[in-house]
Amino acid sequence: MPFHSLNGRSLTCAALLGAALSACAPAATRAPVTAPAPVATPAPTPAPAVSFEAMPFLSETPVRSFASAPAMTIDPARSYRAVLKTDRGDITVDLNAKGSPVAVNNFVFLARHRFYDGTRFHRVIEGFVAQGGDPLSADTARRSAWGTGGPGYQFAAEVSNGLRFDRVGVLGMARSQSLTSQGSQFFITVAPADSLSGGYTVFGQVIGGQEVLNRLQRNYTGNGPVAGAGADLLIGVQILESR
Repeated sequence: MPFHSLNGRSLTCAALLGAALSACAPAATRAPVTAPAPVATPAPTPAPAVSFEAMPFLSETPVRSFASAPAMTIDPARSYRAVLKTDRGDITVDLNAKGSPVAVNNFVFLARHRFYDGTRFHRVIEGFVAQGGDPLSADTARRSAWGTGGPGYQFAAEVSNGLRFDRVGVLGMARSQSLTSQGSQFFITVAPADSLSGGYTVFGQVIGGQEVLNRLQRNYTGNGPVAGAGADLLIGVQILESR
C-alpha cells in the first residue's frame, strides 16, 4: 500500500476520532445571569395639612366708616379664608392673598371690624353674580340707596395677576366706572362670567357652601330690582388664618 495512502487513512481516522470526542464532551456550562433587583421609587411625601385658626375681631360692634384705606397687615407667608355666615347657611371662601394682596387685606380688615355684619346681598342676578358688602344695606329704610355705599375710602383694582372669572364661585371686588373706585362691595359669580376678567379684581374662590350661594334670593335683573323680592342677610364674616 503506498505510504501516502496509509498516511491519508491515518489523518482521516484522527479527524474522525477528534470529532467523536468533541461530540461526547459535555457542553460548556454558562454562568447564571441574575437580573438586577428593581429599584423602589419612594412615595412622595404628602404636604402637611394646613390648619386654620379664627382671627379675633377688632371691634365689638360694626364699624361702618373709616378715614383711609387700611395699612397692609396680612402676612404674605400665610393663607386666609373667610366664612360668610348668611341666613341661608355658610359660604367658605379661599382668599388669594398672593394674587390680590391689597383686596384681601382690605376684606380681612373690614371683616375683623364687623363691617359686613347685618348687611345684605342686595343685587343677586340669576346666571351672573351675587353682590353684597354695601353698609347701607344694613338699613332697610335706605333700600333705594343700596349699592351706592362704601367704607369711606377707595383703592385701585388689581387686574394684572392673570386671575379670571371663568367659573362659578369666584370672589371679586365691585366698583363703579373707575378702576380706582373699589371700597367694600364684593360679588361672587353664580355662573362663569369671563367677560369681567381683566376689568375687576379676583381675590378668592368658594370652596364650600356653593349650594348656599345657589339658594340666595334672586332679586335683580338686567332691567333693575325685582319687585317684591327680598335680600338675604349676611350675618357676619369670620376670617381664618393658617397656622
